[in-house]
Amino acid sequence: MAAPSVLLYPGAGSDSDHPRLVEIEEELGRSARVDRHDFPYRKEGRKGPPDGASKLMASIRDDLAKVARRRSPLVLGGHSMGGRLASMVAADVDGEGRVKNLAGLVLLAYPLHPPRKLGKLRVEHFPDVTVPCLFISGTRDDFGTPDELKHWTSTITGPVEHVWLDAARHDLKGCNAEIATQVAAFVARVTA
Repeated sequence: MAAPSVLLYPGAGSDSDHPRLVEIEEELGRSARVDRHDFPYRKEGRKGPPDGASKLMASIRDDLAKVARRRSPLVLGGHSMGGRLASMVAADVDGEGRVKNLAGLVLLAYPLHPPRKLGKLRVEHFPDVTVPCLFISGTRDDFGTPDELKHWTSTITGPVEHVWLDAARHDLKGCNAEIATQVAAFVARVTA
């Protein structure tokens, strides 16, 4: 079997060279092929605001088409907005079809809702997520508390794992090594 492919996307204010994504790639080493991708607005040299969800999801699908020929198990994910959009593609929110060979999702600091806007939840697609999911979140994340996240992720059809990083905020600052270790272990489990 081919080595797993792992496609990772940054948060809205970052790019594919974010140290966290680089560290995940280094941790996976030769056990997986890692592709770190930027969204179109970053490729165009803009820092933001991000394009609309449909354009961002289309860019993920374009990236998926490029790796499809590998015929390897696939793990998709990213930090904050990158992970959210990856989960929306996995749930087929855009109606373009299920992702072939998708083995799991890695969702780092999932943005459940904007800070202090508890009514603007980003969970409507959760019931359509059918693959294993790894959520890595800080216990002090303003985008969703552990209790909120556990409540809403219980609506996901596939198996869900949570890793809580004590006292970490949404940026998960200072946690890259632990995150990379957790992601590598998850990739190994879901692609075995």
